[in-house]
Amino acid sequence: MHAAQAKATLRRAYSAARAARLAPTARFLAPVQLTSSHYDRSSYWSWKLHVFGASIAAAAGGLALSTALCEQPADEEGNGGFAAVGEVDPSLPTFTFDEVQDHTGAKKNGTWVVYKHGVYDITKFIASHPGGTKILLAAGRSIEPFWQLYAAHNHADVHEILEKLRIGNLHEEDVLMLEKLRKERYGDGPYSHDPTRHPALKVNSSMPFNAEPPAELLMQSFITPNDLFFVRNHLPVPNVDIENYRLKISGLGIGKGKEIALTLDDLKSKFTHHTVATTVQCAGNRRAEMSGVKQVNGLSWDTTALSTANWTGVLLSDVLASVGITDEDSRSEQCDCAVAENMDTCDDCNSVIQHVQFEGLDADTEGKTYGASIPVSTALDPRKDVLLAFEMNGEPIPRDHGYPLRVIVPGTVGARNVKFVHRIVLAGDESPSFWQQRDYKGFPPNVDYTNDDYWKFAGDSIQELPVQSAITEPKNGAIHYVDDVSDSSIVTVKGYAWSGGGRNILRVDISVDGGKTWTTAELNESGKRQKYNRAWAWTPWELDVEVPPGTDSLDIMCKAVDSSYNVQPDTIAPIWNMRGVLNNAWHRVNVTVEEAEEEEEEEEEEGEEDKTEQRA
Repeated sequence: MHAAQAKATLRRAYSAARAARLAPTARFLAPVQLTSSHYDRSSYWSWKLHVFGASIAAAAGGLALSTALCEQPADEEGNGGFAAVGEVDPSLPTFTFDEVQDHTGAKKNGTWVVYKHGVYDITKFIASHPGGTKILLAAGRSIEPFWQLYAAHNHADVHEILEKLRIGNLHEEDVLMLEKLRKERYGDGPYSHDPTRHPALKVNSSMPFNAEPPAELLMQSFITPNDLFFVRNHLPVPNVDIENYRLKISGLGIGKGKEIALTLDDLKSKFTHHTVATTVQCAGNRRAEMSGVKQVNGLSWDTTALSTANWTGVLLSDVLASVGITDEDSRSEQCDCAVAENMDTCDDCNSVIQHVQFEGLDADTEGKTYGASIPVSTALDPRKDVLLAFEMNGEPIPRDHGYPLRVIVPGTVGARNVKFVHRIVLAGDESPSFWQQRDYKGFPPNVDYTNDDYWKFAGDSIQELPVQSAITEPKNGAIHYVDDVSDSSIVTVKGYAWSGGGRNILRVDISVDGGKTWTTAELNESGKRQKYNRAWAWTPWELDVEVPPGTDSLDIMCKAVDSSYNVQPDTIAPIWNMRGVLNNAWHRVNVTVEEAEEEEEEEEEEGEEDKTEQRA
């Protein structure tokens, strides 16, 4: 009777799919394999697979999985009668991608996902999913890239569980169509060789590519997996020939007309390796909120234009020391005048190093490259932990994040963490790059682009960022369901806090009543354990808040205090600026409190099915 029920369910699903179609979209991206090996929840998933398997087996018709499946990979040919995972199964019907996209919610038409050529109905499994409702991020599209977030999915038993939810095949034309859409998205121009990205990323710009992870995935672990790390590109991603790659160092203290060239192997073999956990944050993080006050210029970043990684490389101070630069008062060793009486008036002889300039290999169609600079005092201080990094989370740095070498400047705005770096210049001035001279600067709130002379109001180049915090769960507009609004309940609030310059996070305050009352959040131990004034990484936080009886909405807000007792401003208006940078006002989300609806109809249907099964 199980087989008959499965066929009946399949016929109903097939009929519903044919009844309604959605237009195809270009939201799909080819799967990207994660390079990060940091899966904090992997052991949890392995443990949950026992429950996972039992729940799915019941949902698929009462079939039981042995717990041994969780410990032994299944034989490729021993799939319990199922086709190899994701391969075409000729015994099942074929669905179009339009039809799959029409099944994105359990209350409407159910929730379907795609894995390779397979189509699966996961509606009844959502409640049993070890990762909760995060599985819905893949609703109506491919689940493969999301599964790659956790190594526990790479088990034959998990594949077998998935196949038990199989309802059909994806139409071959749609497989080809999705690949065509990917090619059309990137085209054959300067961006045609950009890497593919994880489809979970929220894309703010396709060319150049800029995207941020969903808030609910960002804080799943202290270290961000490489493929979920936010992406900030200013230009096409270069294809670097590592055999011909050289890091060139020139400028003051090196000698006029001289340069020193190092291969990547030189850096790896001649200097001590260091690993630093640091958060990189875009200056425009939370820009979308600032536009809510008054329109600003720039990408509409939400709250997740930041991420944290373990970066491995060599200290910039060690590399500069090896070429004789140990003091910011180092002068040019060679000058055309070479006459003592002329030295007071010679710019070359009289210059001292004030800035270290970095130039990347990413270039526009005219060959102009991205560049930025930092003060030499930052570069030469080994306690600032400035790295020339070649690994990200234990793997070679991915192309989107700066392969083969990236400057990592902890505690400093992301714009100075130059990717694809191939040149270092020791100079008396900041980088001449557009992005140093005409971008990433603050403006007063009374100045905008209607001012003809607006540029004279620009502040200094942004280096260290101010104290920051944001709520990642619950999301703005979420509904907090309770059994009875007349009773109290608990809502869990999560987020991150971070401050530039290595300043530690002392406290995060949370309010759920618009700031009338406050409660102190619990800080993550990894964040709390960071060294004083060398807290380069964020501090995740969490708080279970009691919702008083009779509450119909929550006005949740957070504010952080750093080790210099800097605190976030309460509103955006006083810090508004036309570039939309440096938004660190209290973060706010609104949550509605509602009584959960009783699913009487669903329970009645399940009761009828049970009776039918018993009679059979």
